[in-house]
Amino acid sequence: MVVFEQLAESLTGEYQSRVNLNLYDSPSCASLATQAAAGRHLHILSTTAQENAVEVRLCEDGYSAWLLIQDLQHLEPAKTAYSAIAVSSSEIQARIPTAIAFTQKAMQQDNYYLWGGTVAPNYDCSGLMQAAFASVGIWLPRDSYQQEAFTQPISLEQLQPGDLIFFGTPQKTTHVALHLGEGRYIHSSGKEIGRNGIGIDQLSEHGDQVSRSYYQQLRRAGRVIESYKPNN
Repeated sequence: MVVFEQLAESLTGEYQSRVNLNLYDSPSCASLATQAAAGRHLHILSTTAQENAVEVRLCEDGYSAWLLIQDLQHLEPAKTAYSAIAVSSSEIQARIPTAIAFTQKAMQQDNYYLWGGTVAPNYDCSGLMQAAFASVGIWLPRDSYQQEAFTQPISLEQLQPGDLIFFGTPQKTTHVALHLGEGRYIHSSGKEIGRNGIGIDQLSEHGDQVSRSYYQQLRRAGRVIESYKPNN
């Protein structure tokens, strides 16, 4: 089944979303995988639908997921192809206060933790990190374990505002937060051991129950020193 009848052909091979879009982890579109904010670039990987969706890949972070066929109407050909822009580590550090301010402003809105959420007001943990850095022109990979692998490892003693803190199991990172300084971090956490939304907690074994629970899962910290360049 060809699904491109409502789309003009893209000369660049890329499309751009006119609205915020939900993207899913399988052709059944039962579970959210990520979101594409208005303006993001993507490639359509197949002209043939599976079930009620087509597979796409986001250009800025290389993330693949499934888009509902009816949401093709919200795409338009990209006039220019996405090109990753190199950002120096010093430029990144200069933009950190604005990225931090993004997360704090997001916290002021009514919000809840949404698995796969990268669009306001409802983010998952890595979605909030990605959106905050993207707001200042710096791209991170999509998932927390990918963000851990992407950042420069640092010790907890080296933590500065804007560094990322990773939590999970010995085998894998499952959660990420943004360091604010003075032993505090901001993150979007689920209701199981978190706050079901964006909140600020202490990096301490002596904090409240939420802080203690995450401290027990602490893996390491990392510093963003470059903007992500996917191998598209």
